[in-house]
Amino acid sequence: MPDVYQILANAAQKWPNKVAIYDCKGSLTFTELQQQSDALRDELTSKGICKGKGLGVLARNSREFIIGLFAGIGTGATVMPLSHQLRENELNEAISESGLHAIIDDNSVTRGTAEYQPIDSSKGFRFSFTENKDRENIAPHVDHAAFIRFTSGTTGKAKGVVISHSSALERIKGAQRALELTEEDVVIWVLPMAYHFIASIALYVYTGSAIVIADNFMAPTVIDCINRRKGTLLYASPMHLRMLAADKSEAKIESMKRVISTSTSIAKDVCESFYHRFDIPVTQAYGIIEIGLPIINKDHSIDMPESVGTEVEGYSTVILDENCVELPENTEGLLAIKGLGMFDAYLNPPLMRSEVVQNGFFKTADMAIKDRQGRIFIKGRKSSVINISGNKVFPEEVESLINTLPQVKMSRISGVPHPIMGQIVQAEVILKEGQDIDQEDLISFCRKNLSSFKIPQRVKKVEQIEMTDSGKIKRH
Repeated sequence: MPDVYQILANAAQKWPNKVAIYDCKGSLTFTELQQQSDALRDELTSKGICKGKGLGVLARNSREFIIGLFAGIGTGATVMPLSHQLRENELNEAISESGLHAIIDDNSVTRGTAEYQPIDSSKGFRFSFTENKDRENIAPHVDHAAFIRFTSGTTGKAKGVVISHSSALERIKGAQRALELTEEDVVIWVLPMAYHFIASIALYVYTGSAIVIADNFMAPTVIDCINRRKGTLLYASPMHLRMLAADKSEAKIESMKRVISTSTSIAKDVCESFYHRFDIPVTQAYGIIEIGLPIINKDHSIDMPESVGTEVEGYSTVILDENCVELPENTEGLLAIKGLGMFDAYLNPPLMRSEVVQNGFFKTADMAIKDRQGRIFIKGRKSSVINISGNKVFPEEVESLINTLPQVKMSRISGVPHPIMGQIVQAEVILKEGQDIDQEDLISFCRKNLSSFKIPQRVKKVEQIEMTDSGKIKRH
């Protein structure tokens, strides 16, 4: 049975001396990447990591993270990427919920109960068994399980998504239909690797594209990375693109061919500001853990950047009402998707894909509209909708408007209980340095641009807004 590790072996054979990774340490060819992954794989195997075991890989964005993930997959184990930003209690909870047997990490998070062992083949990692060391196999209900991914948990408890080798390979090929990468591409990497691997990092290895790991995601650093390494693709979140659009230097990024925004929807004004600053349109792509990269805006990124795009070949989308009946065009409803590389199961409780999908379609939590041309527009998360006396308010719509104010750096909209209305709208805003705004001015601005029930009744100025590790606003 083909597996994800074979992607690396094939790349090393096809492009042995081509650079696979650029980072602060220098560069690594595909041959060197395979050799270092093989060495770590063999050492992990000697420690008992094999098929049926669950291995967590916890590290910062680095060559070590990529090596660790390929090495773990190479042992036959089921690998779970973990964010280096986890607190000890969050890591312990992830271990408990997933049943991981062991972890390799880069010293980002220390577990007080762990007995750490050095790893001779990779000085950037250490190894530890968990309290699940002697427990039964992980994800036994999925044949040839490759990855476990936890959803980012924007509105509640995260779910463990199990993806087999065959599904991962399908997903990679599906993403390639969307992105059409070649060995000539140089990808500038700023997203957290723990949340983006199959349809991104593994895809880049599959296509022979070079990966440039930025030291940080500040605009001057990213611009320098692009120009030094002749970057051709920037795969980023709206936060990164907002920072780049605000860059005051006159530096250009002439080698850059495509800029893709993912992880959450991006405001039209950010796309327009980026285009004005760099003369490169922002292409939205809709990614989802359960499926991969099924939707991308390849043809309308200039005239309609707010759309996440149309279906990638191999995927189908429908908009459903509350009774799961397909809705006509231009009618808001729940986005459902089916196609290549869909997840195989949920981990706990163990639910197979067939128990979750309906007529083959996976129902996302995103409310959307699909127009006559097949373009999809995300309106908000179903679970984050605010109910004002029966009127529905999508936080993302109000946030997008407030964020256009020159004084505002970022905002979060939420619903707070109200004895008569059910809920009212509350706005939290982070102001740009040296800026201020009167509450009444903000409300007046909203009143001119929004329906009355969408207008914030409360405005709070805050220093920070809690985010998930994948860069999404955390909803309460």
